[in-house]
Amino acid sequence: MSDKLAQAERLTEEQQQQLIEKYDSESNFRRLAGIMSIIVFYGLLAFSIYQLYTATYGNIPTQIHRSIHLGFGLVLIFLLFPASKKSSRTKIAWYDYILAILGFVVGAYWPVMYNDIIAQAGQITTLDFIVGSMAILLVLEATRRTVGLPIVIIAVAFLAYAYWGRQMPGFLIHPGVDVDTLVQSLFFTTQGILGTPIGVSATYIFLFLLFGAFLVKTGVGQYFNDLALVVAGRRIGGPAKVAIFSSALQGTVSGSSVANVVTSGSFTIPMMKRLGYSKNFAGAVEASSSTGGQIMPPIMGAAAFLMVEFIGVSYWTIAKAAIIPAILYFSGIWIMTHFEAKRTGLRGLQQEEMPNKKEVLKNLYLLLPILAMVFYLSSGLSIMRAAIYGIITCILVGLLRKERYRHLYPIVFAAAFVAYIVYGAVTSGISIETALIVAALVTVIVSYLFDQNFIDTIQALVEGARTALSVIAATAAAGIIVAVVTKTGLGLSLANSLVDLANEKLLLTLFFTMIASLILGMGAPTTANYIITSTIAAPAIILLGVNDLSAHMFVFYFGIMADITPPVALAAFAAAGISGGRPIATGVNAAKLAIAAFIIPYMFVLEPRLLLYDIDGNYLHVVWIFITAFLGMISIGAGIIGYWYRKLYIVERLLAVAGGLVLIYPEVWSGITGIIVFAALIAIQYFVKRSEWNVPVKKPSF
Repeated sequence: MSDKLAQAERLTEEQQQQLIEKYDSESNFRRLAGIMSIIVFYGLLAFSIYQLYTATYGNIPTQIHRSIHLGFGLVLIFLLFPASKKSSRTKIAWYDYILAILGFVVGAYWPVMYNDIIAQAGQITTLDFIVGSMAILLVLEATRRTVGLPIVIIAVAFLAYAYWGRQMPGFLIHPGVDVDTLVQSLFFTTQGILGTPIGVSATYIFLFLLFGAFLVKTGVGQYFNDLALVVAGRRIGGPAKVAIFSSALQGTVSGSSVANVVTSGSFTIPMMKRLGYSKNFAGAVEASSSTGGQIMPPIMGAAAFLMVEFIGVSYWTIAKAAIIPAILYFSGIWIMTHFEAKRTGLRGLQQEEMPNKKEVLKNLYLLLPILAMVFYLSSGLSIMRAAIYGIITCILVGLLRKERYRHLYPIVFAAAFVAYIVYGAVTSGISIETALIVAALVTVIVSYLFDQNFIDTIQALVEGARTALSVIAATAAAGIIVAVVTKTGLGLSLANSLVDLANEKLLLTLFFTMIASLILGMGAPTTANYIITSTIAAPAIILLGVNDLSAHMFVFYFGIMADITPPVALAAFAAAGISGGRPIATGVNAAKLAIAAFIIPYMFVLEPRLLLYDIDGNYLHVVWIFITAFLGMISIGAGIIGYWYRKLYIVERLLAVAGGLVLIYPEVWSGITGIIVFAALIAIQYFVKRSEWNVPVKKPSF
C-alpha cells in the first residue's frame, strides 16, 4: 500500500492511545516528566532485570519471590496509574506517594520477616495483621486502577461472604471466617494473594509479556499487517480477510483484545469501510478476530499459563490442544466474511494498494522468534527457559534488521560464544545455556557501537514490565477470591448446585457454565475471569466425568468471548470507536461472526480428542471430526449470512444452519447425515437457476 494511502487511512498513535485508554483501563497510565519519569523508568527496568535474574539463576523461597513481585507491582501501579479519570496524567498526587511507600512495605515484609513468619506456624501478630490488612486494601485499590471495578466488586463480595457465612441462605451457608483468620489466609499462606495466580504471574506470564515486548521492538507487528495484505489483500473482501489473518498473528504479541483491536484495527477497519463494508460489520470483523488472538497458539492469553498450574500439564499440551479449535474459530470468521463480501459484491484491494511482495517475503525472517518459540515449547524445555530463549531470539532477529551492519552480527555472536566456551573450559566450566545468554548480551553491547539496538532492548524491558502491572493486580485480586472459595468450600457447593439445577444433564450444565463464564467475564480481564470460573464453574463439569483439560478450556474460551458479547463487549466497543459504528450493534455482529466460539467448546467437551489429548493413535477419527466440523462452519456461515453460491431463501438458511450443527456434532452418524444435507444444499444451488440477485453460479474461492 502506498505511503499516502496508509497515512490517510490509519489512526495516529495519539488517537490509538486515546481509544485504548478509553476501553482498556490497563493502558490508562500517566505520562510522567522530570525526575519521576526517570525514577519510574529505572524502577520498571529493575523489575524486568530482577525477573530475568530469578528466572535464570534465582533460588528464592516462593513466598519471598511472590512478595517482591507484588511489591514491585504495587509501587509502580500507584506511581503510574491515577486514582480517577479526572486525576492528572502528568503529575503524581501526594496520596499516591504514600500508597507507593505502603506498597513497598507490603512487598518487603515477607523478605524481612520470613524466618519469624515461618516460625509462627500459622499464627499472626498484631503487626502481621496490620500489614496483611494493608496488603488486601492496596491490592483492591491497585486492581481498581489497572483493571476496573468489576473484579474488585466480586472480590469484596467474596470477602463479605466469608465473614457473614452464617447469615447466608441455603447451600451458601457456612460457619463464617473471623477477620484474623481471613487476613492470615489471604496474606500469610500461599492460598491467597501470594497464591498460585500471582505465582504464575511472577514466573511464566511476566517472561512471556517481555517476549511480546521484544517482538514489538523487532517490528513484527507492522510486518504482520504487511504479510496479511500479501496473503489476503487481493481476495474477495480482502481487507476483512487481512484483519482476520493479521489479528490471528497479532495475538502472539498482545494479550489484550482491546489493544489488539486498536493496533490492528486502526489499519484494517478504514480499509474495510472504504471498500464498502458497513461500519458495524467492519468493527465486528476486527473485534471478533482480535479477541480470537488470545486462543491462538503457540502464545495464547495469559490465562493459558495459569491453566498449566491449575491442571498440572505442560504448556505445550495446552498450546497443542488449542490448535484445532483456533483453526475452526478463525475459519468460521473467514468463511462468514467471504460470504458477506460475495453477498454485497465487495472486491479485494488493487495492486497499487498492496505492499511490495518481494520486500515482504524478504523479511520473512521476522517470524523466526515465533517459529523458534514453537520449537522451544515442543522440545520439552521449561516455560521459563523457552521464554528466555525466545527473548534472545528476538534480540538477534532485531539485529538482523540493521542491514548496514548485518554481516557483522553472526561473526560477533559466534566469536562471543566461542570465547565464552573457551573461557569456561579454562576456568570452572559453564553450561551451553549460560554461554548462549552471555553471547547474546555481548552481541547486543557490541551492536550498540553501530546503532541503537541496545536502546530498543532497554525499552522492551521497560514496556514488558509496564504491561505486567495489570496482570499482577488482577492475579493478586483473584487470589483473594480463590482463598475464600477454598476456605469456605464454596466451590464444591456451587458445583453441586449447578449440577443439580441441570438435573445432572451434561449439555444443560455446560450451558449454565457458559452463561456464568460470560457474565463473570464482562469487564474483567481474562486472567481473573479464568481463575474465578475455573474455581467455581469448571468443577461442575468435572463432576459429570469431563476431563480437566476439556473443562478448563471450556471456561477459558467463554471467559475470552465476553470481550465481544453484549452488553459489555469491550473489544467491540473499541472497534466501534474506530469504525464510527454503534457499539451494541458492533458487538452483536461480532458475536454472530464468532459463532464458532460458542459451538467449539461444546465439541471438545463431547469429543476431547479434538484437543489432541489422549488420542491413543486414533488420528483418522480426529481428521474426520475436523473435516466435518469445517464443513459445518461453511454451512452455518452461509445460513447466518444468507448467501452461498447465491442468495439463500429462508428455508435454505434454516436447513444450512441445522445441517451445520449436525456436521459439527462429533459423531460418525451425525457427520454422515450432515454431509448428505451439505451436498443436497450445494446441488440445489447448482441446479436451481433462480437467483434474486441474478449472480452467475460459480464455486466460491476462499
